[in-house]
Amino acid sequence: MKKAVTLTSEPASAPINPAALIEADLVQVERRLSALLDSNEAQIGEICHYLIDGSGKRLRPTFILLVYRACGGGDASVRDPIDAAAALELIHSATLLHDDIIDSGLLRRGRPSAYARYGFGPTLVAGDYLFCRAFEICGRFDEPLVLTAARACIQLTEGEAMEGRMRHNPATSLDDYLAIITRKTASLFAAGGKVAADLAGAPPLLGEAMRQLGDAVGLAFQMIDDLLDILGPEEKIGKPVGSDLRAGIPSLPMVLAAEHNPDLRKMFQNGAAHDDTMFHRALDILRAPDIIARARELAAAQVARAREIMTALPSSPYCESLYALIDEQVRREV
Repeated sequence: MKKAVTLTSEPASAPINPAALIEADLVQVERRLSALLDSNEAQIGEICHYLIDGSGKRLRPTFILLVYRACGGGDASVRDPIDAAAALELIHSATLLHDDIIDSGLLRRGRPSAYARYGFGPTLVAGDYLFCRAFEICGRFDEPLVLTAARACIQLTEGEAMEGRMRHNPATSLDDYLAIITRKTASLFAAGGKVAADLAGAPPLLGEAMRQLGDAVGLAFQMIDDLLDILGPEEKIGKPVGSDLRAGIPSLPMVLAAEHNPDLRKMFQNGAAHDDTMFHRALDILRAPDIIARARELAAAQVARAREIMTALPSSPYCESLYALIDEQVRREV
């Protein structure tokens, strides 16, 4: 088995738990989510609870709640950021159900995916149900906030379509890759940052800064996820190692490595998933130290960008927790 790979060379220290200050708020988010997953159709509720109950990192709700507090949001209107956090988590969860259908993904978070357990139709319907529940919550907010969430969903679908168009395409460039993950992953973080700042009553310039902060955090998160996909091991990442490679998804390591490796381009175009020898050869190429280092540098650049944006916020314990959350993106290791 491949040994764990460290994604940062910085010395270990006692890290801040980003969620500690908002633990009570996150408990409320969990309660809100659980209540929203129930359905008059038992199977829909079963699938939604199967995916969401007690699983996932809740990174998006944590980010939203910390931004809200760091921007000066208080307890008096705490229902608003909790509902916003729940709505964006529901949207994220809906995309996971649909992604597993598109990718024929059989594992999610270390156990059979909803698609593997319940099949195509029920999983598709459950994903649609989660989207509807999310906008049921959004409906009580003012129009600008609803538009922010809606536009993020538009970007999500466009990102999914662009990724599908680029599958098994060895000519996918770094710019193409960044366009995909900006839409498919970073858009929801960006929307969360903007909504949280607006709910806190932040001025427009700070709201825009928090949108950009979410964009940087989302990009860094996806870049590191792409690295973990090729580094594994399966029991830590909750899915088979090299899932993106098998599915023909142009991940960051693939885009970087294919640029100067014609053999890898051929393997990617022809479908390395269909030949175990070819698959493992391609995986070895993607794990080259220079590819890992370059991908880590790109993620670190987004973290540096996020930290620079953070200087717009006043100093506070919530701000420090946001710094910790941001830094975690390049410190994730398995």
